[in-house]
Amino acid sequence: MKLTREGLETDREAYLAAGYELPAFDYETVRANTLSRPVWIHFGAGNIFKAFQANVMQKLLNRGVMDVGLTAAEGYDYEIIEKSSRPHDDLTILATLKADNTVEKTVIGSIMESLILDSSNQREYSRLKEIFASPSLQMASFTITEKGYAVTDSAGTTLPAVAADFAKGPEAPDGYLGKLVSLLYHRYLQGKLPIAMVSMDNCSHNGDKLKAAVLAFADAWCRRGLAEEGFLSYVQDETKVSFPWSMIDKITPRPDARVEAMLAADGIEDLEPVITSKKTYIAPFVNSEECEYLVIEDAFPNGRPPLEKGGIIFTDRETVDKVEKMKVCTCLNPLHTALAIFGCLLGYHLISEEMKDPQLKKLVEIIGYEEGLPVVVDPGILNPKEFIDQVVNVRIPNPFMPDTPQRIATDTSQKLPIRFGETIRAYLSRDDLKVEDLKLIPLVFAGWLRYLMALDDEGSPFTPSPDPLLTEVSGYVSGYELSETQKNLSGLDPLLRNEKIFGTDLIKAGLSEQVKQYFAEMTRGVGAVRATLEKYVK
Repeated sequence: MKLTREGLETDREAYLAAGYELPAFDYETVRANTLSRPVWIHFGAGNIFKAFQANVMQKLLNRGVMDVGLTAAEGYDYEIIEKSSRPHDDLTILATLKADNTVEKTVIGSIMESLILDSSNQREYSRLKEIFASPSLQMASFTITEKGYAVTDSAGTTLPAVAADFAKGPEAPDGYLGKLVSLLYHRYLQGKLPIAMVSMDNCSHNGDKLKAAVLAFADAWCRRGLAEEGFLSYVQDETKVSFPWSMIDKITPRPDARVEAMLAADGIEDLEPVITSKKTYIAPFVNSEECEYLVIEDAFPNGRPPLEKGGIIFTDRETVDKVEKMKVCTCLNPLHTALAIFGCLLGYHLISEEMKDPQLKKLVEIIGYEEGLPVVVDPGILNPKEFIDQVVNVRIPNPFMPDTPQRIATDTSQKLPIRFGETIRAYLSRDDLKVEDLKLIPLVFAGWLRYLMALDDEGSPFTPSPDPLLTEVSGYVSGYELSETQKNLSGLDPLLRNEKIFGTDLIKAGLSEQVKQYFAEMTRGVGAVRATLEKYVK
């Protein structure tokens, strides 16, 4: 069986016999509608988009709620489109791995067009400009990772690529953000058409991060006379351009060889993953958990698709903030980060296997229920304790989810301030809580310092996951080694007072000595990480 539009027609009965749910709408009609009056374009054509947003759109198309599909665009790794999406006519197989050992198989066909965000490619860029010039376009959404919105480095200096695009202006910028803002400028030139720019990335106040980046470009271009003066006012006007906050939650590990083998056994051909020149691992299938949440601030100046009919929740900004803090700062992401750090140190290669480890299971339970839950504000639409219950008892232990601590450990320096800093600041600001009662969040920080040594608990070297600050932060631990008596730990102080990494100055917060004590204990030799966990996680 071929995963192409033609293959779905010729092999339809074989797909159905093998248990696949197929698109149930008229493709040619929907495609024609999408090309002529686009409604939704998404940037970042990765796994979570294909497993979640594209699946929601397909459900609405199948039921006749929508008659236009999605446009997907990629601006970082063009090979995702060239080598994975287009050879399969933008089709994807979604394998939903359920905790009851069943697999739901769906062919996702809601993407009608895939494009490359490349200002040097006239054909691709012109088509993107056409889409942004269309009055029908209601939203551009993004899953480009939190670091995709950065315009400065950790010291606040404008990134060289961004500075270059500030000087070039909107005609042909090279960077991802510059190209996005140039498309928005093109929409402005067509009559200040309204649009919602919706970050769906897994980070705190994601809409504000996107807005800050867009405003930085608009301001730079207007000040230099490279864009009309009114462009800055346009992106500042929420009745024209909105930047809603959102909270997304769905675990979508990279495509797994066992899932590939299962699909191949059904008779589907050419499913081999592609590793691009930029080291992106992409396949014509995605594997994901069943659970999913997407909560979006309902701020759409040009209207929006009725995505609530597909399970997406629309609410006000305050509620999105509460849900986001519940998940990102307390009930899921901090637990994942803790497991990622210690999983790498203890030699684990599956998150689900870590939950069979008594110390690691207890570690995340204490961080979630005892240290985190007291500062969570109930958002009303999702119950925090029930959310943690599902995370700890169903989602993370799901043995059929091939998620790895190494994947989750990516960009840890960018995650710590959000996933733990909010909790620490809440403890510091409230009279009924004492920051010194936090015992295991400091243990996670110390575990990360131990991780930066790039030696596991057996003393064997490992390669830390990619992180934009890896070289910088690793330098702070380069002088330490596994030894019974650790030398002066004051060399860690500049790192521990870095608010951008920990969300607060740990020295001022009174947590730095605790972190250093844990670090000293975890570096006493082979097996010291396990011994420290056994000592403090009870």
